[in-house]
Amino acid sequence: MSRRHRRGAHPRQHRLRTLLPALVASACLVLTTLPGSATAGATPTATATASAGDTHALPRHSSDGVVGPRAPQVPRSLRTEPVRSEPVVERLAPGVRLTTWSQTDARGRVAASLLSVKWRNPRVRLDYAGPGPVASTSPVSELLARRGALAGVNGDFFDIGRTGAPLGVGRPADAGVRHAPRSGWNSAFYLDARGVPRIGTVPLRARIPQRPAWAVTNVNSPRVAAGGIGVYTPAWGPTSGHRVTGGQRRNVRVVELRQGRVVANRTVLSANQPIRGRLLVGRGAGAKRLATLRPGQRIDVRWHLAGRPRLAIGGNKVLLQGGRTQVVDDVEMHPRTAVGIDRDTRELLLLVVDGRQDGHSRGLTMVELAAMMTELGAEAALNLDGGGSSTLAVTRTPGLYDVANRPSDGAERRVANALAVLSVPAP
Repeated sequence: MSRRHRRGAHPRQHRLRTLLPALVASACLVLTTLPGSATAGATPTATATASAGDTHALPRHSSDGVVGPRAPQVPRSLRTEPVRSEPVVERLAPGVRLTTWSQTDARGRVAASLLSVKWRNPRVRLDYAGPGPVASTSPVSELLARRGALAGVNGDFFDIGRTGAPLGVGRPADAGVRHAPRSGWNSAFYLDARGVPRIGTVPLRARIPQRPAWAVTNVNSPRVAAGGIGVYTPAWGPTSGHRVTGGQRRNVRVVELRQGRVVANRTVLSANQPIRGRLLVGRGAGAKRLATLRPGQRIDVRWHLAGRPRLAIGGNKVLLQGGRTQVVDDVEMHPRTAVGIDRDTRELLLLVVDGRQDGHSRGLTMVELAAMMTELGAEAALNLDGGGSSTLAVTRTPGLYDVANRPSDGAERRVANALAVLSVPAP
């Protein structure tokens, strides 16, 4: 992969070269005192098991649920500033740069890749990149190719090994809401109604005008919330049967709507069938409410995201808000993907850190990730899916994509969506 070196040419490169080592060293001072913390030499352990019926219980470090190696406790006498490589900087397009570097501290070696994007540059546009159906996955490079993107990183956590659908919110810039829960998984990066990038909570707002008391809890989500009513549209893809009720088969119901009217009301959820209108799927109390609907009744469902953002893509933990660290986990080290906002330089920061690879990169804890985003200049930052999902891909020749980092699976993982950077041709 060809790259051009540019030494001392940009303020952010100066930050990387002079300030980041000190901050990462200080992050090592925030060492865990939790009972059972591992010492140096800890290795990855078993895969975590999530509740099949509750998206809140899914892994919070990565969709794969792997328990990462524990960060070593480093005695004060052994804490030193990291030794880091000269950053390698490449200008991919007007307003877009790729920077790669590595560093070694008392906890081990870390390899990082950063996309810096001038969001106000008229030659740059951000977008959501997804596969065809919501309930499907593709490698990041293929997702970017579908959008004709210049570069991008993996996005939201997803229902790995089941439906494949994202857990959080998703709204492309040129379309409506593709998927969203009302609550429980609503941290997101988004462009507000004015196009300004932000990080925060973006809940679903949905209602059935004819039944205003009914709670619509999900649109095209991997699972309907317990007691709630979920909506599924043709964008979901073929039906997923009882996977969307977490395997629950009793006290569930599906109502089929076409042109705003009920055409069927069943207690068995079909699988691998096309959705031609809209499906309402209820669990528990939601199923009892749906049971009252009769064929021919008029039923409308309306939804949007709170604040009506132009673009949204979900993550899990807000790392930084107002320049303050929002996470406390300094235990598990993983490959990481994060998005941050530097309002001073008006740059979006898309960071991927490799991990789970001895000798190449140990990964970062959440606290270390927040510290790195702070040092890069972010005032706000969001943790995206990590582990084997962490991927940064770029194109230098139209249609051909290179992976700038080293994914821990040894190759690109199929993921649910990506945050894409598009280069807009000059007028």
